[in-house]
Amino acid sequence: MKNQYNKTITACFVGYIVQAIVNNFAPLLFLFFQRSYHIPLSQITLLVTFNFGIQLLTDLLSVGFVDRIGYRASMVLAHVMSAAGLILLTILPEVLPAPFWGILISVMIYAIGGGLLEVLVSPVVEACPSDNKEKAMSLLHSFYNWGYAGVVLLSTLFFHVAGIENWKILAILWAIIPLGNALVFTKVPIATLMEEGEKGLRLGELFKNKLLWIMLLMMVCAGASEQAVSQWASTFAEDSLGISKTLGDLAGPMAFALLMGSSRLFYGKYGDHIDLNRFMICSCCLCVLSYLGISLIPIPMMSLACCALCGLSVGIMWPGTFSKTSAALPRGGTAMFALLALGGDVGCSLGPTLVGMASGALGDNLKKGVLLGIIFPIVLLLGIFLCQKAGADSNPNEPNQDLN
Repeated sequence: MKNQYNKTITACFVGYIVQAIVNNFAPLLFLFFQRSYHIPLSQITLLVTFNFGIQLLTDLLSVGFVDRIGYRASMVLAHVMSAAGLILLTILPEVLPAPFWGILISVMIYAIGGGLLEVLVSPVVEACPSDNKEKAMSLLHSFYNWGYAGVVLLSTLFFHVAGIENWKILAILWAIIPLGNALVFTKVPIATLMEEGEKGLRLGELFKNKLLWIMLLMMVCAGASEQAVSQWASTFAEDSLGISKTLGDLAGPMAFALLMGSSRLFYGKYGDHIDLNRFMICSCCLCVLSYLGISLIPIPMMSLACCALCGLSVGIMWPGTFSKTSAALPRGGTAMFALLALGGDVGCSLGPTLVGMASGALGDNLKKGVLLGIIFPIVLLLGIFLCQKAGADSNPNEPNQDLN
């Protein structure tokens, strides 16, 4: 019974690679877009905000239609939209009077696909029969990191060999992955989150649950703890060490992503022997130490090493919170996963924004700005203790739903 879902889980792993492609390929071309299409930096910056905003909106709206059209149709739609956005990125800037609008429309289309994937992939894996869902969830989320690393490395290699002016060929090649995975999702078995005759909790019921609010706060802090350092790691590497952008990307965000993925892979392999709460508590403490190291250690290379260490510490935060919530609220359904995705994405925006604003107010001192971000792992740590006090257990066999 379980073996027939192995293909489904593998397709979900690829789904997170697709999300890594749509989130991280275009940013590698921003400076090229600026030069070749004569787009001001202010509009280039808007593309990042727009992509994130569309994904947030998709997270929210998905509650109303995913259950109606079904997970299979929604998964296929997510992959097709992701591929369409990448393909249109090579066409619309050339055919529209203003190239920026062509890029913006393309970003909007693949952002819808990315937002849907964020909502759909985790519950599909959660519904698949497995002995340890926490392990599966952690392993699943590690594939975003491997996807991110692959996008950066392979794209950089392609640009070096073929020239960045041939980026459209690479965009089409990347689009093949979501198109292929869309076909896979038309055939693989997809289990349901609910038993036959059961219905998931509605938004009103979820909002009345105190535990959900704690979990949403934890998701915000998980996303913020992760992105507050990840988004600034390249800039930090360049400013602190005076190295090139290419080396800065490898020493900063690439090291962060690889260690973050390693943390998720480690729990995905050995999670059945590790208590999730203890692992998350230790990770939060390590995250606090890494933030302190980034901000207070005067040796640039040591500070940069702490950036990488932060990636190791935040790996379990997002998938661990997903697992704890789905175990404590097994009838949460699509609405719960959409709200968790929404909370995580809010944190992904809030973390780097707070660090950036604080750094600007402190004379563009990024080290001091990062120090303010220490609030996120601390609040997440408090959330774990509140969950323990409320009696929420991460064991799916012992759910606690009556925490209103």
